[in-house]
Amino acid sequence: MLLGAIADDFTGATDLCSMLVRGGMRTVQLIGVPKADLPAPDADAVVVALKSRTTPARQAVEESLAALHWLQAVGARQYFFKYCSTFDSTEQGNIGPVADALVAALGCGFALACPAFPTNARTIYQGHLFVGGSLLNESGMEHHPLTPMKDANLVRVLSHQTEGTVGLVPFVAVDQGVNAIRDAMTQLKERGRRYAIVDAITDAHLVAIGEAAASHALITGGSGVAMGLPANFRRSGLLSEAIDPGALPSIDGACAVVAGSCSRATLAQLGYARSHLPVFELDALATPDAAALSQAALAWAADKIGDKPLVIAASAPPEKVAALQSRLGREQAGALIEDAVARIAEGLVARGARKFVVAGGETSGAVVGRLGVHSLRIGMEIDPGVPWTFAEASKTGIGGSGPGLMLALKSGNFGATDFFLKAFRVLEG
Repeated sequence: MLLGAIADDFTGATDLCSMLVRGGMRTVQLIGVPKADLPAPDADAVVVALKSRTTPARQAVEESLAALHWLQAVGARQYFFKYCSTFDSTEQGNIGPVADALVAALGCGFALACPAFPTNARTIYQGHLFVGGSLLNESGMEHHPLTPMKDANLVRVLSHQTEGTVGLVPFVAVDQGVNAIRDAMTQLKERGRRYAIVDAITDAHLVAIGEAAASHALITGGSGVAMGLPANFRRSGLLSEAIDPGALPSIDGACAVVAGSCSRATLAQLGYARSHLPVFELDALATPDAAALSQAALAWAADKIGDKPLVIAASAPPEKVAALQSRLGREQAGALIEDAVARIAEGLVARGARKFVVAGGETSGAVVGRLGVHSLRIGMEIDPGVPWTFAEASKTGIGGSGPGLMLALKSGNFGATDFFLKAFRVLEG
């Protein structure tokens, strides 16, 4: 194993996996902290997917360190802490505490931090994160139901979360290329900075940043900054050219979409799907009971499974989310939606569905947990940051004799407007 990564949610993990497969690395995603005696998969990179973005900081640190210790035990050569390209976590801030713990455990003293992903309109300039042409705190992320982001200044955001100090590698250095980036990071480390927010507005910047960090024990950021890592291993003679690192088996079974994300992108995708696919929308405000919500959805789906993809969504615009949170509380509202959607996915599998698109990081975590998925082989990319993945039946809770599951775990913010339809066309083609 060359690269060992720890991701703070499930869709972020598949996002990183997709980037590595695109670079020619055979990649496996593991769900949850691996058991100590689990052997390393036959892969160039392994990404451990945790659900640590919204857990208490202490729990996030403990799980991340446990994942790191397993990755060290199986011989990873470099480590990566993956968080969202919108740099979001709880008010207590799990990015800083987890990064602090990883830096300490590896004894490296310094790490870069770069969540930029220009292909998906996430860029960093003068330390400020932009989503498209808007600052992060004006992009809709300020209304996120679990991790609202009120500040676009990443130096300031990370400084509030860490015991160390944070510097900046500005655009003027990044734009000069690998040597200037490496020199700027070295200077920050020598001045006692623990982290460097690194500007990036193009893919070329990310490739250069990755090359400049070839000797770093730990890299932190979004999947974009991993763009340059496969070439580092290839230049050092450790990575050969893979014939098809994203090859997956073909399986039969019905297709379904389950959505829990309330992001603008997912809401737009649902709007498009209504004109092309059967769509059932959960009303958690009217029926705040997960069992009742799932029963209603599965009853609706009974005569629709198997014909064409169907869509079941708990997504809602900000005003409805706010109303539900006001009634139940933020954590209980989120738990209700996750429980309902996970029950629905389990019910659809029991009725023959085998190919799923799941929209939303927390939703994806709930679904794979309910289905008993332990690991995923990463396949072809649907849209930037979102690949199809395959879970062998023996590595799920559905039994070892079936065909397994195809899963596309989509970050709520990712994907084109026609993503739900496109995903199944890609799978067929």
